[in-house]
Amino acid sequence: MRVLVIGGGVAGTATALGLHKAGVDVTVFEAHPDTAEDIGAFLTLASNGMRALAELGATHAVTAVGFPLTSLRLLDSQGAEVAHQPLGEADHPALRYRCLRRGELNAALQGEAARRGIRLRHGARLVSVTDGPDAVTARFADGTAATGDLLVGADGLRSTVRRLLHPEVRPGYAGQRVYYGYTGTAPAPGPQGAITMVRGSATAFGYAVSPAGETYWFARAGGDPLPAGTPAAPSAELRARLLPLLREDATPAAGLVEAADGAIMVTNATELPLGAAWHTGRVLLVGDAAHAASPATGQGASMALEDAVVLAKALRDLPDPKTAFTAYERHRRPRVEHNITVSGGLSRGTRTPSGPAPVMAPPAGPDERLLCQLAWDTPLSAVPPEPH
Repeated sequence: MRVLVIGGGVAGTATALGLHKAGVDVTVFEAHPDTAEDIGAFLTLASNGMRALAELGATHAVTAVGFPLTSLRLLDSQGAEVAHQPLGEADHPALRYRCLRRGELNAALQGEAARRGIRLRHGARLVSVTDGPDAVTARFADGTAATGDLLVGADGLRSTVRRLLHPEVRPGYAGQRVYYGYTGTAPAPGPQGAITMVRGSATAFGYAVSPAGETYWFARAGGDPLPAGTPAAPSAELRARLLPLLREDATPAAGLVEAADGAIMVTNATELPLGAAWHTGRVLLVGDAAHAASPATGQGASMALEDAVVLAKALRDLPDPKTAFTAYERHRRPRVEHNITVSGGLSRGTRTPSGPAPVMAPPAGPDERLLCQLAWDTPLSAVPPEPH
């Protein structure tokens, strides 16, 4: 079987690692001309995402970058600590939450794919897909084409694969703008290895401090969406928009943003509608291309890593692509759509008058069903049924 993967980010490269482990001939096509180390802000990989990486044999590649998070602190709008608890599977070094820049994660996964001999072609911008009875063909902007038995669209929120096959499925605004930045000059209070979440009056704010002393921070604030195609605003302008909201509270947030010494980014929190189609013929969507959620739960990358393992197992174990795609969707849709619902609820809750802005809620520990889904040597047929 030959599979074409469109997108060399987290979802696409992890999918390629899983398919390669399952014995599939896989090639990744990435529109960006290099490893895209400069793209995006930062993210957290949760314990479930780290577990998926371990099943792919890629833990070492990712733990070489970023830093671990072992506890979650919660502050109220006056800066008082109201909770401090272990985060995820903190006792297991390979499964601890990890904070890292998105570009670092892309580069680490792409480097691991190259080490395993997986073909990865940069500068390949998809323009069309032809899905036939016996094969699927992808054509690119440079005039080249590739044909395979299956095509996996792992090209993110603004997926070209999804737009070509299901143009009616479009991401929608989830009620918040999300700001990201870095501060290296102002000490952030809190114990080592903690991510601190702040229930602000007008924002949800979070930060973590790297071993080098740099504070990674984000803020989620309600408001109208940024218009499509709007040029990136200068960091000074974004800081000026954000600071009045943060100064409503007596927390470390305003000081950290005021002292930010790197670029500040802002993006819309977006999500895909529930029930959208994931596969047609020989083409399947994974990761954000299929089930993008608001970033409020911090689960986007981890869900994509889970997808990679489950899809590889389905194509390894089941007799034909149609059966495999159907099984993959049956196992994945309830979990990822629950995440869309929960994350969207957190985002939209920021502007409710009944209380302060909600913050990320860490998921409960892995249940038996997820453990079986991700365990490489356990067939999907052995996974317990979805609870009612």
